[in-house]
Amino acid sequence: MVNKGADEVDVVLPLAEFLSEQYEKVLSEIRILKEVIGKKHLKVILEIGAYHEDYRRIYLASMLAMEGGADFIKTSTGKIPVSATPEAAYVMALAIKDFYDRTGKKVGLKPAGGISDSETAIGYYLIVKDVLGDEWLTPKYFRIGASSLANRLLADLV
Repeated sequence: MVNKGADEVDVVLPLAEFLSEQYEKVLSEIRILKEVIGKKHLKVILEIGAYHEDYRRIYLASMLAMEGGADFIKTSTGKIPVSATPEAAYVMALAIKDFYDRTGKKVGLKPAGGISDSETAIGYYLIVKDVLGDEWLTPKYFRIGASSLANRLLADLV
């Protein structure tokens, strides 16, 4: 795909390996993919719905993705019942902040799945603003994945 002009590559964190605590394998797979795509943006989807109440795991998955070379971390594919949650996004933002403080590398955040109204979208905006600051509030570092949200935002504005 990259050799055909793609600017970004999305990959789901190797979930079975992550849940079975094979963290070196998870990290290795992400690193290999990043090496293959080079300077193109890598978005790693954490699929947090599989472990959404385990904040330690959300933080760890975020860190593994970023250590592996992720330019963006995303909450979910939207294919399982629990997608984005404010709590997960908050933990992911904390991980991004810690990673940035340690490495100087900015990584983006993309909450996705179940965000279908203005109030919910604003909640995610405020999480990013509170934890990461205004400099993250650009499409380069913050996006919301919600196919139906754009039309609802427009309707709310009108």
